[in-house]
Amino acid sequence: MAKPTRKRGSGTAQGVLEVWEKRTELVRLQTNAESAANDAKTARLKALRLEKEKQDAIEAAANPPPPVKKRAAPVKRIIAG
Repeated sequence: MAKPTRKRGSGTAQGVLEVWEKRTELVRLQTNAESAANDAKTARLKALRLEKEKQDAIEAAANPPPPVKKRAAPVKRIIAG
């Protein structure tokens, strides 16, 4: 049986360190990319929310709600007994 081929230097301490550093760098880059995408999404959603709130405020100012009718206080009945 033939031994599986290994990348040169991957069995040495230096080789293991290089593989670890490459993997760490890839994870860092991926994390930064995900963070940037999340920040962009958050900024877009905030802008949409602020625009909607602005439009709602304009609409509320143009169409004020009808005044609320106050209900008459219930009549207290005295029962003689």
